[in-house]
Amino acid sequence: DFGALQQSFERQQTDDVVLYLFDLPYVDGHDLRKAPLEARRAVLGRLLAAANSEHIRFSEEFHAAPESVLASACKMGLEGVIAKRRGASYRSSRTADWLKLKCSQRQEFVIGGYTSPRGARLGFGALLLGVHDAQGTLQYAGNVGTGFSRQALTDIIEALVALSQARSPFAANAKIEGKAHWVAPTLVAEVGFGEWTRAGRIRHAVFRGLRADKEAGAIVRETPLRLPSRSTSPGPTALTQQALPSRLHVTNPQRVIDDSTGTSKVELVRYYDLVGDLMIRHLKGRPVSLVRAPAGVGGALFFQKHAQTGKLPGIRPLDPALSAGHPPMIEVAAKRGLVSAAQWNVIEFHTQNAAAAAFEHPDRMVFDLDPGAGVPWAQVQEAAQLLHAFLAQLGLPSFLKTSGGKGLHVVVPVRRLHDWDTVKGFSRAVVLHLARTIPQRFVARSGPKNRVGRIFIDYLRNGVGATTVSAWSARARPGLGISVPVAWGELPALRGGDQWSVKTVHERLDIGNEAWSGYARAARGLASAMSALGYVPPQK
Repeated sequence: DFGALQQSFERQQTDDVVLYLFDLPYVDGHDLRKAPLEARRAVLGRLLAAANSEHIRFSEEFHAAPESVLASACKMGLEGVIAKRRGASYRSSRTADWLKLKCSQRQEFVIGGYTSPRGARLGFGALLLGVHDAQGTLQYAGNVGTGFSRQALTDIIEALVALSQARSPFAANAKIEGKAHWVAPTLVAEVGFGEWTRAGRIRHAVFRGLRADKEAGAIVRETPLRLPSRSTSPGPTALTQQALPSRLHVTNPQRVIDDSTGTSKVELVRYYDLVGDLMIRHLKGRPVSLVRAPAGVGGALFFQKHAQTGKLPGIRPLDPALSAGHPPMIEVAAKRGLVSAAQWNVIEFHTQNAAAAAFEHPDRMVFDLDPGAGVPWAQVQEAAQLLHAFLAQLGLPSFLKTSGGKGLHVVVPVRRLHDWDTVKGFSRAVVLHLARTIPQRFVARSGPKNRVGRIFIDYLRNGVGATTVSAWSARARPGLGISVPVAWGELPALRGGDQWSVKTVHERLDIGNEAWSGYARAARGLASAMSALGYVPPQK
């Protein structure tokens, strides 16, 4: 209870206060920051055991499924839990080695004013909150009017009146409804909230307490830091200046296929030529489906999975026996196939979960994290981390990629030991378990009504004939986002499922497929994982 803690210090009644210590970067003049986390905590544990203090205790760790720990924390009304990477060194900065899994969003804001109370309410109506932008200007971020005790209302209004000033401390473009009383922006409040709106306002805010330990000038909107791109990457002009492959004629090359970015058809063709060597590794040997958009983004889309493309260089039909009763499925067998398909107005490339050479036995599972209405991006990141941790608990390595749209894809390489029904059934069992364990975060049923405020983990992509957009494929939606492989350590810095696009992918090409290094060696059978989860495949 943040308020109760503050009152204890203000009243100098600290007999019931307990300080929990969780790490030890220094001891007796020795620098332990480069030592592994476990070693630092072992030293700390011994020191505290010897101290035998009722008021200074060791923060215990939990070796349990993270979704179970988080669910318990949320039921207890806690802010969340911290997940830490084993073996990590200590760094006094934001790092992917420590991840905060929150029950709700929460951060500090500068108080720039307040509104008058209504009815019988004491003190004030709501606090006007702000965060500093990159230039140090205080930007209005919304109000908080709930979560105050009667004592807090009285104490805070006294402090606010003493800070009164005539002018608004917020940026001149701030639109604030109703009459406001302005104050010098020196007080800091910690606030829990549901989400950020596109206009930069918080919704469903709840006051948690004042933060006397925080400097108002240091308060900014808490968002993941973007990883720096390598200076050797090709610039944005690469897609417009790069030479086309020989013997390829692009019809209507300057036709704009995405009004939101002004991207032309020839830019898309050049993009696929640019990433062809990276992308073909994800396509070759697999049945591929093509999404054509003859009228561009926003027009009608045509999903084609059977061979009607015999004249396209680099694309060939597969064994007709794989699709009995239908035309043969197709394979993009060479980089040139990407370019010729793009000339044919193909924007997206989708793949199935099995190679053509062993089509009855999938070699991967895909979990598509599809956020519903009102789900903030931070919740998608948190969901991916929870799924990753749960799969690891089952002994299954997993790999991450952006979807190019709203969500993320978690991909699990699988040994070719199981049939389609077994793999799909097990993936469904994983999703059902998460949905039962953390129902406030996950849902196992599709449909917009079912996932409002939650994330649908789509396991249906693991059935025979189902497909998932390939790594490095563009998406036929405004912005032409791209599905890009990323390392798990990069998850906190991701800004969205469509972080990279045809216009900006040059930032990523130097890294390429390195984020998935070790993928081919990571495949596991599912028997142990199925046993651990209690899933029994149906007998045939």
